[in-house]
Amino acid sequence: MRFGIGEILLVLMAFAIFAIALEFGYRIGVRRHANHDQPEETQANALNGATLGLLALLLGFTFAMSVSRYETRKQLMVDQANAIGTAALRARTLPAPDDARALELLRQYLESRFQYNAAGNDDAAILAAENRGNALEGQLWNVAHEQLGADPHSQRAALFTQALNDMFDLREKRRFALNDQVPGAVTFLLYAVAFTALGLLGYSCGLNGRRRAPANLTFALMIALVLIIILDVDSPRVGFVRVSDESLIRLQQSFPAPRP
Repeated sequence: MRFGIGEILLVLMAFAIFAIALEFGYRIGVRRHANHDQPEETQANALNGATLGLLALLLGFTFAMSVSRYETRKQLMVDQANAIGTAALRARTLPAPDDARALELLRQYLESRFQYNAAGNDDAAILAAENRGNALEGQLWNVAHEQLGADPHSQRAALFTQALNDMFDLREKRRFALNDQVPGAVTFLLYAVAFTALGLLGYSCGLNGRRRAPANLTFALMIALVLIIILDVDSPRVGFVRVSDESLIRLQQSFPAPRP
C-alpha cells in the first residue's frame, strides 16, 4: 500500500465533506435546543442509530463487493501468467524453426501484457497495448495454423493450439475484470448515507447542547478512510491497492533472451 498525494487529498476532501455534515447538523440542533422536547430528542437519536446501522450495512456490502472483484483480478493475473507459461512450454516442442519463432512471439506478447498493466487510465496507452496484443495473437495463431496444416494429426501442434486458445480467452477475462467495478449508483448512495448519518449525529449533539468534536471528527475521519479504501480497491488501474505483476515478472525471467 503506497499513499500518494492524490490519495491523501481524497481522504482530506471526504473528511472535509463529513465535517461539514457534522457542523451543519449541529447548528440545526442548537437552534432547536431551546424548544425541543423529549420525544423529539428520542426520535432524533433513533433516526441517528438507524442511519448509522444502514451506513454500516452499506459499508460492509460495498467493501465485500470491492474485495471480491480484487480477488478475481488477482486470480486472473496468476491464470494468465500460467497460460502464457504453458503456451511457451508447448512451443518448445514444435519443430524448428517454428519453436524459436513462437517463443519470441510469446516473449513479445508478455511484454505487451506489462504495457497493458502499466497503462493506468491512459486510453491511448491501453489501446496501443491491446492492438499490439491482437497483432501478436494473430501471428501466434498463424504458427499454430501452419503446424496443423503441415500435419493435421500432430499432437504437439494440437496442444500448442489449445494453449493459445486458453491464453487468448484469459486476456478477455482480465479485460472484463478490470472494467468490472462497483456500480456508480452504489457509491453515490454510500456517500449520501454517510453524509446523512453524520449530519444526524451532529443534530443529536446540537439538541443535547454538546458538540463532542474530538469523538465526532475522529469518527468522520474513520468513515472517510474506509470509503477511500473501498474506492481504491475498486479502481484496479490507479491508487495504492494494486494487483501485483510478480507472476508475470517470474515468467519473464524464465524466457530465453531475445535473439539479435
